[in-house]
Parts: sequence; C-alpha cells; structure tokens
Amino acid sequence: MSDDEVLGLLVATRDEPGMLYRISEAIFKHGANITYIAGGSSADSAELQLEVTGAGDEARLVADLVALHGITKVTHVPTFQRIYGKRVIVIGGGAQVGMVAQGAVSEADRHNIRGERISVDTIPLVGEEQLAQAVRAVARLHRARALVLAGALMGGDITNAVREIRGAGIIVVCTSMAGSVPDAADVVVSDPVEAGVMAVMLIADTASFSIEHVRGRRF
Repeated sequence: MSDDEVLGLLVATRDEPGMLYRISEAIFKHGANITYIAGGSSADSAELQLEVTGAGDEARLVADLVALHGITKVTHVPTFQRIYGKRVIVIGGGAQVGMVAQGAVSEADRHNIRGERISVDTIPLVGEEQLAQAVRAVARLHRARALVLAGALMGGDITNAVREIRGAGIIVVCTSMAGSVPDAADVVVSDPVEAGVMAVMLIADTASFSIEHVRGRRF
C-alpha cells in the first residue's frame, strides 16, 4: 500500500465516553479501515491522529466526522509514514548506542535527501529484563523496521526476544559482543558506527542492498 492511499486525520474532540466508538462507526459506514490510531487527552479535550484507508469520498468522510456529537475539529494532516518514514531503533549501552546512532543518522541523511524517509530512535538500557522488554516492544512500534542492539554482553531472554521480533519481520543487527544474541541476530557488525549505517541500508528503498545478501554473516 502506498502512502498516497492513506488518509491522515487529526481529530479534536471532547474528552468523554463514546467518542472513539462514534468516530470508528462513521469511518466504518464509509467502508474505510483505521490502520493506525494514537491520541491523548488534557483537561476536557482530546486529540486523535488517525490513518485511514479505503475512504472513497474523503471530503464526505471529514464532513461526517465534523458533524458528530463531541467533535470540535477535523484536520487533514500528512501521515507519520510520509513525515518520519521507516524507523531504526537502537537499544543498548549508552556509549555504543551513541556511536550506532551516529552511523544511522549519517546514512539516513544520505537517503532522505534522495526522497527516502528514515528516522532513528534510541534508548540506552541495562539489565536483561529491561532489554528483553524493550526488544519485544519494537515489534509493536508503528513503522519500526530494524533494531540495532549495541553492547558488550547480551543473552538469555534478550535472545528469545530477538528471535520473536525477527519472526514478526523486524531486521535485527547487533554489534560484536559476548553472549548468545549474536547467534540470534540477522547480522553482526563489529564497528558500532558501521552497524548503524548497515541497518539503514537494509531498510532503505534507495539502497541496492538486501538482508538476504548478508543474513547470518559477521563483519
């Protein structure tokens, strides 16, 4: 599905029970589907960002939403895919996370000026439980495509989590480290900066590079 087929809407509402039901019912009546939703509330108001596909008459859908009880404003906005694109997530020890991010940001810039959209998110973490939870959460992150694990020692439940998210379609790159994570990752790269570069290349449409070329290899 191309981003041109996805309608981005920012819906401002009163913060009261039933608002999400009314909005989803109106979208359903148009034969459309909600592919992403995020929101929050403050005081007595709330905002929802929706991404909708299959809305044949977009103007009519917006008009029907505006007419709903409790809706204060509906704005057509670019989708997150159009603005921020695919995401590379970097997790691990602080110093190495910074080096991976440096490589990923530099490589993403090279592709983004050619029309690609790739963003880089990082979090420094320690501890098996915290790292395993963070790794599993990557599969639930909107637009996440690749994970880089950077550290000196990772294994145990982190390895289980790596295998799980690979099964969900996330590409996993890790730096050379002790533990069992390197055996579970798609690619192992000894240089943290290069690990960030490679993660971006693996998901960029503007790069002639595929995970199938390097899966199981160490660099």
